[in-house]
Amino acid sequence: MASVAQPRYRARVAPRGTRGSRGSRIRWDRFGRVVLVLVLFVVIASYVGPSLHVFESWRESKDAESQLAALKAENAELSRKAKMLESDAAVMAEARKLGLVGASEQAYVLDGVK
Repeated sequence: MASVAQPRYRARVAPRGTRGSRGSRIRWDRFGRVVLVLVLFVVIASYVGPSLHVFESWRESKDAESQLAALKAENAELSRKAKMLESDAAVMAEARKLGLVGASEQAYVLDGVK
């Protein structure tokens, strides 16, 4: 039988955590978790502001849509009136409402009439 040569030395792991050791007293695993949680809160906080702006923009768009509908209705009414005023009879009627008289007519002013 062949004999297997055994090494003359044995690797030994030095004990950790002794008070007199010059090792680091920082618990890197705990520190890493704390930093990770802080970074997570910062990322979440960075999404809060834009989320609120999206809601505010949506609400403003609804207001703008209702204002647009009102302006379209007013535009339709004004377009209808403009078409109506294209005739000479309508122009004369509007002029009479404003108190205007034609070139061949005589204007009279009555004072003290109730």
